[in-house]
Amino acid sequence: MTRSAASTSPWWTKSVHADRRPFLMGRNRVQTALRQFFGGQDFLEVDTATLQVSPGNEAHLHAFATEALTIDGKASPLYLHTSPEFAAKKLLSAGEERIFTFAHVYRNRERGPLHHPEFTMLEWYRVGESYEQLMADCADMLKLAAETTGTKKFAFRGMECDPFAEPERVTLAEAFQRFAGIDLLSSISASGENHRDTLAVELLRVGLRVSNDDSWADLFSKVLVEKIEPHLGNGRATILCEYPVSEAALARPSPRDPRVAERFELYACGVELANAFGELTDAGEQRRRFEIEMVEKARIYGETYPIDEDFLDALAVMPDASGAALGFDRLAMLATGATRVDQVMWAPVAETCS
Repeated sequence: MTRSAASTSPWWTKSVHADRRPFLMGRNRVQTALRQFFGGQDFLEVDTATLQVSPGNEAHLHAFATEALTIDGKASPLYLHTSPEFAAKKLLSAGEERIFTFAHVYRNRERGPLHHPEFTMLEWYRVGESYEQLMADCADMLKLAAETTGTKKFAFRGMECDPFAEPERVTLAEAFQRFAGIDLLSSISASGENHRDTLAVELLRVGLRVSNDDSWADLFSKVLVEKIEPHLGNGRATILCEYPVSEAALARPSPRDPRVAERFELYACGVELANAFGELTDAGEQRRRFEIEMVEKARIYGETYPIDEDFLDALAVMPDASGAALGFDRLAMLATGATRVDQVMWAPVAETCS
């Protein structure tokens, strides 16, 4: 589509910018309030490099690739990071104990009302503190964002959420049973091994379609996306926790049940806002998980990303910590009443022509 054929004016048109400006000013107020929130708890704001030797090793994350040239023109591959996580954890290994960052991150194959190829991620880490503390942080941030913008409730696509209400905490096993009638943990052995056929039988029993080439992870994602996520964060926020270990590549196993990990996601109005871990610090186990993810990425997409060996070296000396990543643009969208994340971005990425 050429620009002349576009149905809307560019974001920089004065009239369009005037319509967007209240959302943008709300974004700024929320960001200022969150900086004060962390500053009041002796957090240090850090700034991590965007270019990394690895963009992350999760099968379904897609990066933007580039290369660095030496003076004599020799090329080395680099990637725009999909998260500041690797760099932030290196800072924990270096001795920092409470850090946060508002990082511009980049993810390919993503664009829509809730997705943008470049967006702002708020990440924060607490050394020596449990991931339950991050749940409390998330609840406080929802209230703070609402108070800062004068919002009484969040609304999106017909759903409403009270940001001042205490979030409901639901495990993945409970959510699978409540919303899909499926016994999730029956398909995971005590050692954490997934049994694809067992989960497939469960899906077929409740009338969900199963393809021959669906992996256990495919079946898990199908239930999560189709049956569970549409119900989350309606009325009040939802903290969806205790993900299967295989679905939490950077999180440590739960001491309560080795089949699940210390991972949770925060939802409001069906929108995923945050993803948090009790951080895995076993470098050997982390390498094994990265390798499994890259085998899956090669199977599905025909490509892989390198492993950041420097990160694994740092992980071996990193102290116990918990960390969270929050999609700041999504929070600003809900807090200001915008309907798309690009409405709360000062200068959205240009649409490509076709």
